[in-house]
Amino acid sequence: MSSIVGNKLKLSIFGESHGNGIGAVIDGLPAGEEINYLELNEFLKRRSPGKKFTTKRVEKDEFEILSGVKKDYTTGSPLAVTFKNSDATSTDYEKIKNIPRPSHADYTANIKYKGYADLNGGGHFSGRLTAPMCFAGGIAKQILERKGIFIGAHLKSVGDIEDIDFKDIELSDEIFKSILNRELPILDLEAEKNAKNYLEEIQKEGNSIGAIVQCGVIGVKAGLGNPIFDGIENNIAKIMFGIPGVKGVSFGSGFESAKMKGSEHNDEFYFKDGIIRTYTNNSGGIQGGITNGMPIVVDVAIKPTASIFLEQNSVNLDTGENTKLKIMGRHDPCIGIRAVPVVESLVAFTLLDFII
Repeated sequence: MSSIVGNKLKLSIFGESHGNGIGAVIDGLPAGEEINYLELNEFLKRRSPGKKFTTKRVEKDEFEILSGVKKDYTTGSPLAVTFKNSDATSTDYEKIKNIPRPSHADYTANIKYKGYADLNGGGHFSGRLTAPMCFAGGIAKQILERKGIFIGAHLKSVGDIEDIDFKDIELSDEIFKSILNRELPILDLEAEKNAKNYLEEIQKEGNSIGAIVQCGVIGVKAGLGNPIFDGIENNIAKIMFGIPGVKGVSFGSGFESAKMKGSEHNDEFYFKDGIIRTYTNNSGGIQGGITNGMPIVVDVAIKPTASIFLEQNSVNLDTGENTKLKIMGRHDPCIGIRAVPVVESLVAFTLLDFII
């Protein structure tokens, strides 16, 4: 399986959702970088399940570092970390192991790996694998913050309920931190209230809903990146699709750019305190694959949770017949909620890879 990403800084993810454990190997971290474990654990809690609008599967996300750290500082050797799976329930999956769940990777993985892949709970394709991604990203965020680079994300939309657009406001670390105190990572209080009410309705239906996670980055100077195939956008987009459920990635005005005139879309320049800025940020802080000094703004479209509690059509791979399927288990009504820190993590990891 292709589960390695990065250039100078590499991240390898291993494990399955219902296996003994999951983990990561981070290769290329500079030596002498301090790891604040209190901050790291608080960051991991943002992704953890067990909250009101997330799966009731309870994983403490306690990790064990096997190598690469000594007395809270990176050593420069590969950092290996593991997370034990302590609350995996495979009974519900054994009953339907020969019936692929719609819009899951069950069918495609079964074909590619000839039936040998462990797909309980989604196996290696599960959102459970985002825990080690957040571990790596949490460390990357700490290193970047020491360099004056700050990253934050929110739910830009839940269904058709929309929050304030990062692109249209003056971003700051204070704004990023203000989101952390919310039940849902949404800036606008009215939008958060509407989203909570809507998610309660979705849960009662036994259904799910999609979302857009929007990530902002401040403090990146102009000139970081490359043209053509190895730009900032290329690398962020590639790593984002490693998050289960991601179906689209755009920057700045994204697909809305196709509806705009050049006079509307162009980001005009001006000087502010001797620094070149732009009046608008339709480019999302990146032009020609290279940062322009404005905030990086990336939108990540997250599909509705594929596991819903409504009856669906499927096929029985053993009998070769059409069949009905009703999924049981513990599932998120909106996986976009827990994807917020994951998006932050992988944006941080990608930027650190360019900087070191």
